[in-house]
Amino acid sequence: MYTQHMYIDGQLIVSDQKHLIINPATSKHVCEIYSATKNEAEMALLSAKGFEIEWANTDINERIDWMQKLKKEIIKNEETLRNCVHYETGKTWKDTEEDFKLLVDSLDYYSKNITNYLNPEIIKDTDYTHKIKKSPVGVVVAYLAWNFPLLNIGYKLGPAMASGCPIIIKPSSKTPLSAYAVGKICHDIGLPKGAVHILAGNDRELGNYLSSSTVPALITLIGSTQTGIDVISNSATSIKRYSMELGGDAPYIVFADADLDAAADILTAIKFTNAGQICVSANRVLVEKSVLDCFTTKLLNRIANIVVGWERESNANMGALIDVAAKERVHRLVVDALEKGATLQCGGNINQYEEGAFYPPTLLTNISDKMEIFRNEIFGPVIAISTFDDENDVVKTANNTLAGLASYIFTEDKEKATRVSNELSFGEIHVNGIKYSIELPHSGIKQSGIGCDCSLHALQEYFSIKRLSIKN
Repeated sequence: MYTQHMYIDGQLIVSDQKHLIINPATSKHVCEIYSATKNEAEMALLSAKGFEIEWANTDINERIDWMQKLKKEIIKNEETLRNCVHYETGKTWKDTEEDFKLLVDSLDYYSKNITNYLNPEIIKDTDYTHKIKKSPVGVVVAYLAWNFPLLNIGYKLGPAMASGCPIIIKPSSKTPLSAYAVGKICHDIGLPKGAVHILAGNDRELGNYLSSSTVPALITLIGSTQTGIDVISNSATSIKRYSMELGGDAPYIVFADADLDAAADILTAIKFTNAGQICVSANRVLVEKSVLDCFTTKLLNRIANIVVGWERESNANMGALIDVAAKERVHRLVVDALEKGATLQCGGNINQYEEGAFYPPTLLTNISDKMEIFRNEIFGPVIAISTFDDENDVVKTANNTLAGLASYIFTEDKEKATRVSNELSFGEIHVNGIKYSIELPHSGIKQSGIGCDCSLHALQEYFSIKRLSIKN
């Protein structure tokens, strides 16, 4: 059922090492996969570098055809790919759908938009005609986070194939099954060897080896801020480009004049979908004091409808955390908050489930800035609410973070929404709703990253600019 092999140089590869995959929902062994060492990493680097010029010079329509062929074969293998995600992450079956859909959407979107994007810019002056062209930067190394295994592949694979950059994808060692399954599909359709490589292994050893190589022209990453710092440090062996989506600390501001039902619906969805393991999930929920009781009641009513579980045949709508260590980390944040005066409205029992890395949907109120949960990314199914009285104060609180990925405002006052959104220092600001799609740029500022995923803006990192100036 599961593909055990790496995909390197157009071949399915074995190695001397194997890596055990555990389902976090059951704590049971799923399978073993072949794990990359420095030998396999070097093989991928040489293959990608050897194919760099040929892939860049391949007719754009041929690359588009390969992307469409891969997309169609991925669609045919939906059941297998989603099942891989289901088992390696402990997500509910429903939550695997977004993962799968984004991979398909990315291949489709970039294959359909790359031609127009590559149209050269013409500048004429008195003596010269200048043609500004885009040229693929070269080999890309992509490090993926474990929270959305297929979606994260889509974020990188679409732009790389469209631009003509050979790519080496290293999924998290926690969730390599779905990536290996994509590698097998690449192999089965006969994708030109050297275009795509997929290999997993020890995150630090393998990552450091790939980053320190002088082969990659671009390193792209989805992960924590500290991981981003480490990658940049280890890669300083040559001049490279970076595109990184890093840690988030999203403020979720609910004013008294907001549609509280809509705010409660969206907050419940983004805090408990994928067990809250979402980089743009609300982290600091800031509610105007006068509506705290009403808003808390609405949240409790919605939380009561959350069914925790994993089996595909069940009606579960929230799955497991990625591993027991993640469950214990989240619980430590909850305990610290309670010891420092927070009020437990529901959840918070680490022993509620007998097996797996499940943690109950939890709601805390009376959160203060002295609590760890207020100063750290929760990345789990816990809503932690603080209150405010003043618009200026809540903006200062929201901006008081090194992170700058997503933020949320809920108010029916359009002028207030405009004022606050202009003052918030985040790459994404959602007002009275939430919207993500492949067409919209996804990027952070400050310590939340550099560059961009999704949209045509993401392609900027994959191209260099060439100027051809011809005397008239």
